[in-house]
Amino acid sequence: MPLPKAELHLHIEGTLEPELAFELAARNGVALPYADAGELSKAYDFEDLQSFLNLYYELMAVLRTERDFEDLANAYLARAAAQGVRHAEIFFDPQAHLARGVDMGTVVDGLWRALGNSEAVHGISTQLIMCFLRDESAESALETLEAAKPYLDRIVGVGLDSAEVGHPPVKFREVYEAAAALGLRRVAHAGEEGPPEYITEALDVLGVERIDHGLRCMEDPALVERLVRDRVPLTLCPLSNVRLRTVDVLADHPLPAMLDAGLLCTVNSDDPAYFGGYAGDNFDAVRSALGLGEERLRELARNSFVASFLEHDEERRARYLAEVEAYQF
Repeated sequence: MPLPKAELHLHIEGTLEPELAFELAARNGVALPYADAGELSKAYDFEDLQSFLNLYYELMAVLRTERDFEDLANAYLARAAAQGVRHAEIFFDPQAHLARGVDMGTVVDGLWRALGNSEAVHGISTQLIMCFLRDESAESALETLEAAKPYLDRIVGVGLDSAEVGHPPVKFREVYEAAAALGLRRVAHAGEEGPPEYITEALDVLGVERIDHGLRCMEDPALVERLVRDRVPLTLCPLSNVRLRTVDVLADHPLPAMLDAGLLCTVNSDDPAYFGGYAGDNFDAVRSALGLGEERLRELARNSFVASFLEHDEERRARYLAEVEAYQF
């Protein structure tokens, strides 16, 4: 039985394994520019964030129907459950689908056909977070929030993802203010490839409650002090950082230094089909490469539930935390 954990940084489109991509392509009559799943797997060798995003958006073409999104989510949940995930807060990118003529209802209803039954089927509680693509316009983000309004009973928050450099958080001030007015939780990718100033801006301008990635905070001691003082969670993705060349090798990852500094770090998988591992794989990798002991791993698991958006169900959070404390390595 793996260590119980929550996953707080997971893009559902990034769980599209090559085999499922070909299955959905055949179902929907979509031609992929690869001979088979093996050849596609070889394309998962990225130079940087943009080279990953190019393939990520290309493969989304196979996602067309509610059934496709349901199958995608169920495949992720089955893998996550096998790796000890007990609660998952799942990102999705509606603009990437709307641009292809797939409407918001198809995406949300399809995902919810899996997520709505996830606890009964997979033993995982779930929440859904809608992300805005930061390399699209602020107007497009506002239109996307408007399109999501009929589905807010199933969407707990908003996030900000895609190409970071050159797209500062301030660009999305208006849509985040609108999301806050609707009672939505707010997170944002910041400080992955972008500078530490993007983290500060996400906090001050967007009012985010969690920072996704946030690695580069370590370049700014005052920012680290603030994040520690305010207990702002950072949703780190170690294997992703290596595959996207943010960190050269996993042994160089700043996670131990970040924990030593008192930062509230969590470990997640980001886009696991592309980056070589799901949540449990990331835990195993940092344990091996960084020499993290059992209590450090327990701390990371504990942090994942503390940082989750489970305020509406503190009894559930307490139950998950008790599972972490009782876990025998």
